[in-house]
Amino acid sequence: GSCRATWTEVLWLGIAKQIESFLTEETVQAQHMLANLLLNMAWSPVFCDTEGSFWALVTSALEHLTPVQAGPLAVGILRLYKCPQDVRIQALTVLLQPMDCILRAASQPLEYAGLLDESVSDPITVESLLSSKSSCASLLCQTLAHLEELLSLIRLPVDLPYTSLLRFLMTILQFCNGFLSPASPLGSTINRILINCFRVQRSALDVLAALSERKGCDTLIGSLFDVLLAYLESPNTSPTVLKKTFQATSKWLVRLQELSCSNSQWQQTEKILQDVFLVLQKRLCSPCWEVRDSSLEFLTVLIKCLRDQDEFRQSLLSSEVPRLTENLLEDPESYVRASAVTAVGHLAFITYFAPESPVIGNQYNKENTVAKLQEILSTDPEGFPRRAVISIFTKWLRQGCTGQLEDTEKFVSRVIQTVEHDLDWEVRLGGLELVEVFCSQTICQLGLPKCPYAPVSSAVTSSIHQNESLQIFCRAKLFSFLFQSLCDCDKPVGQRACDILLGLRGNFYPISTLKDSQGTEDSPAGHGIAWLQRTLRQGSLAQNFPTDGGNGVDFQDPESMMLALGTIDLEELHDELNKSSDHVEKSPQSLLQDILATVGTIEENEADCY
Repeated sequence: GSCRATWTEVLWLGIAKQIESFLTEETVQAQHMLANLLLNMAWSPVFCDTEGSFWALVTSALEHLTPVQAGPLAVGILRLYKCPQDVRIQALTVLLQPMDCILRAASQPLEYAGLLDESVSDPITVESLLSSKSSCASLLCQTLAHLEELLSLIRLPVDLPYTSLLRFLMTILQFCNGFLSPASPLGSTINRILINCFRVQRSALDVLAALSERKGCDTLIGSLFDVLLAYLESPNTSPTVLKKTFQATSKWLVRLQELSCSNSQWQQTEKILQDVFLVLQKRLCSPCWEVRDSSLEFLTVLIKCLRDQDEFRQSLLSSEVPRLTENLLEDPESYVRASAVTAVGHLAFITYFAPESPVIGNQYNKENTVAKLQEILSTDPEGFPRRAVISIFTKWLRQGCTGQLEDTEKFVSRVIQTVEHDLDWEVRLGGLELVEVFCSQTICQLGLPKCPYAPVSSAVTSSIHQNESLQIFCRAKLFSFLFQSLCDCDKPVGQRACDILLGLRGNFYPISTLKDSQGTEDSPAGHGIAWLQRTLRQGSLAQNFPTDGGNGVDFQDPESMMLALGTIDLEELHDELNKSSDHVEKSPQSLLQDILATVGTIEENEADCY
């Protein structure tokens, strides 16, 4: 509050002179700490006033600290909204000095006029740091990290020179892969230091990806894709750098599509897409599994972002990429198989589920692909591909791609009969998500109100729809899966199943009729339901949970399942499943026992403890 601000001001007045002397004394080794102190002070409301000695000291710090020390202070100042304009310009100049130096070093003499009107610190200092093998990469990585930090802000307090920044990033990337032959001695030195410097490459590509969301770089987009394609094609690009290149390329392809829609640059877009898919074909056949995996992830991102664009669909389907992607469903590496499943699943939105017909010559077989994915779900020895399949099936179902209600019922039934026996709890949990989506869609299609208080047009109509949906769920064997999942040894599975059953009960039993359904143990199915209630209370300790009608419970009988939903105390099960694993140890009784054990069992102590 105001008291804290007063003390901050008093403290600052006491140390300001000493801080100023530290900045000018070369023997002092705490300059990086001074930068941190000044930055923390700058955030204080005491110094919101743009006048005063504090900002003069900040200016002095930006001048006297080395570029490495001044960098964090400069980017911190640029994040401030209340700051003198001249200090902000100075901080931006400090941040951009390495960038300016790189652009000068890479250009021909007199070709580059310079980004900065004047430097804050001596340009020779920056040049010497960039000429040294021990400091060049560190300074550039720090500068790139600070630029990425600024670009991540929704609202920038300062205008960055985006075109020059893009040119700088392209230059850095060309230095690193040896595609640039600078004429200046400084450029040649930097070129030798940065060749195959993965750390700088990764940082530059991160900033490049962030820059795609800023406007003002459109004139260089053709040259940018030349650089990106060179990285994608080069055998010297490491797997980690290639992954970063794919990420940056996908973001700039989205930007390219936006530009081509606005200025009709269809031919440039089409040519770039063709080049990208040619490179992708080669990368999908790489002997390195990380490269194959990154390539599939890249393809999936492109389909997610661009599947509605005609040029993209045509370029993709006229290439070998879809065929190669399907081949990778049988890759020896499980991570690659999982990524291939995800890519094939998204590819289906173009090849099978698109409203318009695919391009002529497209020979894809929808049933064959679905069968392949179901085979992976039931037979793949690794969990990752199976998880990917159930995730894709749920996505298809959610987007209404599984056909009419009757076809969807058979599809869901086949999937959950496979999933319920899976040893991977995440696959079983994915199966429950599929069931939840199916239940919600079925109830909506048949016209049942999602809210128990919602008015219905007719009690008879509501009853018919209710019976119809209940029969569908029983035929699909949903209830056996849901009740069995309540006893799953992995708690998240039981919790999700309980939530789904509570939701179904809310649809089938309006609040007014729920209480009337209690106490129906004398009905024909009542004994079986009572046994089911006892079994469910055992939770994961229940042995040999029968799903075939044993013990008088018919999970495919609508009447029995209606009775089960109304009779079984799902709230009690829900509370039990949501208890933490250490709830017994945290109980008051347990705490009392711990205290008694510590102090002994003397009567007066026992009374005090109680």
